[in-house]
Amino acid sequence: MPHPTELTVHQKSRVLDVAYDDGSAFSLPFEYLRVYSPSAEVKGHGPGQEVLQLGKREVGIADVEQVGNYAIKPTFSDGHDSGIFSWDYLYELGRSHESLWKQYVARLQAAGYDEESGRAPGIQLAAAPKKSGGGGCGSGSCGC
Repeated sequence: MPHPTELTVHQKSRVLDVAYDDGSAFSLPFEYLRVYSPSAEVKGHGPGQEVLQLGKREVGIADVEQVGNYAIKPTFSDGHDSGIFSWDYLYELGRSHESLWKQYVARLQAAGYDEESGRAPGIQLAAAPKKSGGGGCGSGSCGC
């Protein structure tokens, strides 16, 4: 697989540009990266456990940390920081951007999500429950 030669975070346009040593280059919107984060919080712990990410249109990237010589770990403005994006995964996200984005939009529509209002019809927004540390995603016990 190709390796990146340059990564540029564009805060104003909310895009991560990645250039690879094979000559390919991709512009990956922050929202796209957030909704396709490789974390267990997004992907779940197995097939069919994916969590549809809602309301990420305006998400930013506050920080990007390099992980060894194989990946980056972005910290998103919504606090999400558990996804480690390998060079290979970023490359695949770039190559498959159009089809993956269409799949995401279709999933939003199937869920009845209205991007303008930020809600699904008939669902009242409630305050998020406080985490009790009793296990599962978000508690730290699963490595999320």
